[in-house]
Amino acid sequence: MANRFAGFRRFSLRPLVSRSPRSVAGQVFVLQVALVVLLVACGVFALALQSERDTTAEAKRRSVATAETFAHSPGVVAALRTPDPSKILQPATEAARKAAGVDFIVVMNTKGIRYTHPIPSLIGKRFVGTIGPSLAGKVYTESVHGPLGHEVQATVPIKDGTDKVVGLVSAGLKVKNVTSEVNRQLPIILGAGAGALVVSTGVTALVGRRLRRQTHSLAPDEMTRMYDHHDTVLHSVREGVLIVAGDGRLLLANDEARRLLELPPDAEGRLVSQLSSLEPETVELLVSGREATDEVHFAGERLLAVNQRPTGRDGGIEGTVVTLRDSTELQAVTGRAEVARERLKLLYDAGLGVGTTLDVRRTADELARVAVPRFADFVTVDLADAVLHGEEPATTATDLRRIAVCGIRNDHPLYERGRLIDFVPSTPQARGYGSGRSELVTDLSTATGWHAQDPERTKEIIDYGIHSLIAAPIQAGGVVLGVANFWRAKQHEPFDDEELSLAEELVARAAVSIDNARRYTREHALAVTLQRSLLPRALPEQSALDVGYRYLPAQSGVSGDWFDVIPLPGSRVALAVGDVVGHGLHAAATMGRLRTAVHNFSTLDLPPDELLSHLDDLVGRIDQDEQDTDGVAGVVGATCLYAIYDPVTRRCVMARAGHLAPALVHPDGTVTFVDVPTGPPLGLGGLPFQTAELDIAEGAQLVLYTDGLIEDRRRDLDVGMELLRDALAGHPDRSPEESCQAVLDELLPGRPKDDVALLIARTRGLPSDRIADWDVPLDPAAVAGMRETVSQKLDEWGLSELGFSTELVLSELITNAMRYGSEPIHVRLIRDRTLICEVSDSSSTSPHLRYAATMDEGGRGLFLVSQMAERWGTRYTPQGKVIWAEQALPRSTGQPGPGSRPGTP
Repeated sequence: MANRFAGFRRFSLRPLVSRSPRSVAGQVFVLQVALVVLLVACGVFALALQSERDTTAEAKRRSVATAETFAHSPGVVAALRTPDPSKILQPATEAARKAAGVDFIVVMNTKGIRYTHPIPSLIGKRFVGTIGPSLAGKVYTESVHGPLGHEVQATVPIKDGTDKVVGLVSAGLKVKNVTSEVNRQLPIILGAGAGALVVSTGVTALVGRRLRRQTHSLAPDEMTRMYDHHDTVLHSVREGVLIVAGDGRLLLANDEARRLLELPPDAEGRLVSQLSSLEPETVELLVSGREATDEVHFAGERLLAVNQRPTGRDGGIEGTVVTLRDSTELQAVTGRAEVARERLKLLYDAGLGVGTTLDVRRTADELARVAVPRFADFVTVDLADAVLHGEEPATTATDLRRIAVCGIRNDHPLYERGRLIDFVPSTPQARGYGSGRSELVTDLSTATGWHAQDPERTKEIIDYGIHSLIAAPIQAGGVVLGVANFWRAKQHEPFDDEELSLAEELVARAAVSIDNARRYTREHALAVTLQRSLLPRALPEQSALDVGYRYLPAQSGVSGDWFDVIPLPGSRVALAVGDVVGHGLHAAATMGRLRTAVHNFSTLDLPPDELLSHLDDLVGRIDQDEQDTDGVAGVVGATCLYAIYDPVTRRCVMARAGHLAPALVHPDGTVTFVDVPTGPPLGLGGLPFQTAELDIAEGAQLVLYTDGLIEDRRRDLDVGMELLRDALAGHPDRSPEESCQAVLDELLPGRPKDDVALLIARTRGLPSDRIADWDVPLDPAAVAGMRETVSQKLDEWGLSELGFSTELVLSELITNAMRYGSEPIHVRLIRDRTLICEVSDSSSTSPHLRYAATMDEGGRGLFLVSQMAERWGTRYTPQGKVIWAEQALPRSTGQPGPGSRPGTP
């Protein structure tokens, strides 16, 4: 490209420039002025056209507005129905025309006969224009040659009360008046163009002056001669010259530079980083822009002395000038340069390949593998046993466990992986561990202190051919974590002092990663311990559900997944599963707060949507507290699904806040996902939650889970849900525990990358013979009859021992409902693990326990109920409230679960 440009300059531009009396700056000035004049003229013409079009459009809009306003004016329709409409409408149209600033307003009948016109002689004649669209009820604009000349007019229909067109109104302007609007705007446009021309000319003059200053007012032939001299000198010297722009683009390379660097013909204009013939170190230097003096770089088989200096100090182009000198005669130092290069590359690879994970064992194994065979023939890594558990190591080299062994052969006699070693104080490992300094042993056969560790084993090592050792302590933050041992066999020279420094550098880079992995192991263990302590250790006893569950912590650390099974009054059971975004102790602690809150809210016996609303407020307060403490707005993202199952009615009510829909395994083995309305995640606020209520057949399985079970980077969410469906389908008789294990085996064959909480509950129904209910009339006399009826039912169930206490509790609850509640009043007895007495009414007034004074006549009923029952409370329903009390069954009476027959004493 450079050659073509030079030819073009010699054969095309030079004759023209030499004949011009002007300088290059003057020619550029004239060219720019001409270009500005042309652009201004085009701009004026375009602005004139635009102004005329805009004025015409304004005329049409004014005509339409005037015509529509007059068509809808009061009295126009009535005037059209008079015998002489012109008498009424002509004065009105003239007044409206003058007020609106239009040239005419014409009112006509549906046949186009004028009733009005500015020229009275034209009244009664046919309107000039198109009236068909307006008779169809549309507004029509057009340009016509009418009585006033070339006109722009709009025709609008006049409609009566039944939306029937009874006449037409046309209003418009003469085109010459429109054109006059354009003519009034042209002086402004021309003035603006002239101003722009003046400014452009001034700017062009300044640019021309700067161009003359930069070219030092040289004539074209003088500049051509200067460039010829420049090319002659640049391409004749026996030293390579490069000019590199500030963005790393090669601007110029002379012939010697092309030869030394073996540059392609199209190298100029390309980025230096794109030139494959350059060594990476050379590319780094050219791109960096730093100063360099006689730096040695490789270029194939050559050694180049490179000098680099920045340009642009005097306001020129930013970049660098590089000179290259062939120093191949310095081959004597090539060997050492190559060794240094290999060592640097080893350190670079170690920086990339060691510490890729937060696993202590894997990090130690990466250190061993990166050094074999490039630095050592065998590498062993021994760490304090406490480090593997995230704890602080001991101060002596005892209880070191070998966790990494790597070598060029597998039949070596070194201690095997996993062995616990106690190094004696005379060994290089023990000395290095105690002092924190590396130990170099150039000849193991004469190292008596090393032989003392295991004489038989050391003899095998010497006979095998291993002759040299570097024992480098692994230390971070002043704490020694273990020892890395580098061994060399007979095919290589012993280690020297320079290689000792290299080993220390390798180990120092790995020590930081190992210490980070140790700290992570400790934090992970603490977080797992905390989370497991916050999750339920054992499920509570209840008869409504047969429950199986699994919890798996994530591979990279615990997060906030949790689940819960909460017994509720009336043999009902609540199921909850949730997920707090994030990992670590903070997520686990937040999960514990939410789980505790769910327990507290469940004691109030709230429906799922109300419970989630309270939980949403709590998360919002947690966010606000953290923002106030840290000064940074940190959102606690959390999701939750809460469901309540009633074994008496076999109905389940559930709601979810940003959580995945649960799966339902029907008794026939089919699987569906419950359509629960999706609510926003917890903490957002402002949006209500909705519930879904469904009947669940006995023996069906309700599956609740967190997103870690089905979400994966390698597949879509829909694919994960289909895999879950396939894992659950076709096994209706499988127990919940077996279903949990089958789901995990199918969806998570390895260790999960996110926390997983899985809860599977098989539903049970309460037999009808263990439920008794009655309607009670609002009559105090009915209380005695209810006591007798309840006593008979208790005798039938074999619970005669509870007769007195149950009659007392029911009497107080029924009396309280009659006195403070309203009809209907309903009584229900449920025999489950306890005897449950429920009295419901349609009032929402909640009773409160209080201590009656000595002279009070009432106030002792609920106190007696609380003394006779194990638990009692109130829950609200859409129809009112239910007051319930639970009593423990006698020990002589069995406590059958749902589906079994009640026992006898």
